[in-house]
Amino acid sequence: MTSNRTDCHYCLQSLRGRKYALREENAYCVTCYDSLFANPCEECKQPIECDSKDLAYKGRHWHEGCFKCAKCSRSLVEKPFAAKDELLLCTECYSDEYSSKCFHCQKTIMPGSRKMEFKGSFWHESCFVCQYCRQPLGTKPLITKDNENYCVPCFEKQFAHHCYCCKKVITSGGVSYHDQPWHKECFVCVGCKTQLSGQRFISKDEYPHCVDCFSKLYAKKCAACKKPITASGGAKFISFEERQWHGECFNCAKCSVSLVGQGFLTRQDDVLCHECGCA
Repeated sequence: MTSNRTDCHYCLQSLRGRKYALREENAYCVTCYDSLFANPCEECKQPIECDSKDLAYKGRHWHEGCFKCAKCSRSLVEKPFAAKDELLLCTECYSDEYSSKCFHCQKTIMPGSRKMEFKGSFWHESCFVCQYCRQPLGTKPLITKDNENYCVPCFEKQFAHHCYCCKKVITSGGVSYHDQPWHKECFVCVGCKTQLSGQRFISKDEYPHCVDCFSKLYAKKCAACKKPITASGGAKFISFEERQWHGECFNCAKCSVSLVGQGFLTRQDDVLCHECGCA
């Protein structure tokens, strides 16, 4: 502006008919104002004179012509931009250099747009969908198979096993029996309903039985003690004429000597050693 004031506040030269600048209600000639108050330009390092436009960002200043992308040199005046390591970049250059790529479409996820992160990878929100129904997954529970994401209902329809017993989906764990999947809680003894997962069991007519129930229902009874003969009661047993004995029960009915591996005689339902049988 042209001054009607008398003198420059700094050099005291007359301001009549000259341009001047005001600062804190004091008038300065252009030369003094620029030397005292002009900000240095971040790009060219020259002072931004009072008759030039001063563009400021986070305490730094640029001439209008110097305010441009550090990579492609396009002007950033009145355009969106991003800062990286104190460099100003247009959104295109920033995206090419630093923005994440979508795991699905491999295109850049532009700054300011919403992105989804899962297992260390990123997706456009519109790309983060169920592989089967194509509905957005957002923050819903999901299951991954062969690098593809599925919502839980679609995964269950496509891939999940159904329990042979209750016919419901097996979401985790489970037991395989006769090539059929079972829930652990459904895989029980048909007799006492005890869970058999991780336990010894015996199959009979395609159904599992715990050892105790199988013994009660199907094991042969010892002719001496009348208890079931099972593997848990000892591996050795004696069989003679449709009768069976535990190894430790196969004794002479009169003197109780063990007959295992020995000759013996029978008298009605008794088994006797040779001495007792001949007496």
